Amino acid sequence: MIHPDQNRKASLLLIYTGGTIGMRQDPATQTLRPFDFSQILEEVPELRKFAYRIDSYAFDPIIDSSDVEPALWQRLAELIKEKYRQYDGFVILHGTDTMAYSASALSFMLENLAKPVIFTGSQLPIGIPRTDGRENLVSAVEIAAAKDSEGHATVPEVCIYFDNMLMRGNRACKVSSDNFTAFRSMNLPPLAEAGISIKYNSALIIRPSDWDSDLTIHTGLDTRVSILKIHPGITPHVVRNILCGEETRAVIMETYGCGNAPSKDWFINIVRQAAASGKILVNVTQCLAGTVDMHLYSNGKTLLDAGVVSGYDSTTESALGKLFFLLGQTDDNMTVKELLNRNFRGEISK
Repeated sequence: MIHPDQNRKASLLLIYTGGTIGMRQDPATQTLRPFDFSQILEEVPELRKFAYRIDSYAFDPIIDSSDVEPALWQRLAELIKEKYRQYDGFVILHGTDTMAYSASALSFMLENLAKPVIFTGSQLPIGIPRTDGRENLVSAVEIAAAKDSEGHATVPEVCIYFDNMLMRGNRACKVSSDNFTAFRSMNLPPLAEAGISIKYNSALIIRPSDWDSDLTIHTGLDTRVSILKIHPGITPHVVRNILCGEETRAVIMETYGCGNAPSKDWFINIVRQAAASGKILVNVTQCLAGTVDMHLYSNGKTLLDAGVVSGYDSTTESALGKLFFLLGQTDDNMTVKELLNRNFRGEISK
């Protein structure tokens, strides 16, 4: 059971999976190399001022963000489960390229979460003078340690902290490769914003119904999911190979606007064929902001009638994590289609 103790200093676990934030420039070769992460307090002495108990755990070998696979998410979930009673919060340092995928997946894999799990990273290595990593890490640590007046975690969610904003993990996406404002949550306001002080948007934060419930992890993921991005000039061969692939249980269809796609007979016929064979077809918009509404235009209604399921305003990263999670729970695709309409971790506005 969780026993709030207002007089006890927070204890946090920093988990370094890899990424730019943990790199240091070699003075001789000018190349970037990972530093010994056990020395993080020497690299970021500002953390000592919190007087928290901060332990670190580094993956060995570290993982480049572009090499992230579901096996990493399973290791993270198992590590958090193993250490859950020892720490008040967790900060995961991760490369930016796939951070939104990892945060989304982990949000579904951790059930009854009552402690913060904050992903962060940087665009510049932490050893470079102009790095954004130092502020990102310091603020992520402060948020992970924050408690309310009853001693409960202020933000007991899987989140991404980047460039002064705390975002729900399954709502964020990477929007820039070379700007400090690397992530945005277009369909949900930030859960917190850091300025002179950290201001929490308490009305949006999801809290457990029972703070004393045991953490449950779901590591049985089924990754038989493909993504089809609709574009002008797309060919029947491409659409058929993706929608009707033998090894695919579900396909995320990135459509135009509020959920529109070509109305040509060949396209709709392939969609119908895939749906009739039992495939799960989920409609998400290519737009950064907005939601799918297949009732608005005839093209969208045609997809709905053909058996496509709405992804509402979920990001592609979130839809992928949700499908991996749901497909791992059951072999019944009809059940998965029904569950896609449920809002599990605040991933859709419904």
